[in-house]
Amino acid sequence: MTISFDDFLKVDIRVGRITAAETFPQARKPAYKLTIDFGPEIGTKRSSAQITKHYTPEELVGRQVMAVVNFPPRQIGPFMSEVLTLGVPDESGEVVLIGPGQDVPIGGRLY
Repeated sequence: MTISFDDFLKVDIRVGRITAAETFPQARKPAYKLTIDFGPEIGTKRSSAQITKHYTPEELVGRQVMAVVNFPPRQIGPFMSEVLTLGVPDESGEVVLIGPGQDVPIGGRLY
């Protein structure tokens, strides 16, 4: 399916910095609860991410990630996920996070 450039612009993808990561034992599949700072315009948001195969909570803190910030919040068990943290599957189907190749100002929009 082909979309227009205007359709692409509707998806607001921003860079944020993970400020906290903790295990999410109530999730059906192993996951972490992330707190991500997107800067003063968007603020701090929370996300659930099934990224336990490649990352520990300790190594996630301080990492820059890309996330869709304009989806409606989604209830995941007792947790409200406010943004969709982006990743791609490795050869085993496990999520590898997407982020900028170098440190950039948080809140920057993908274009």
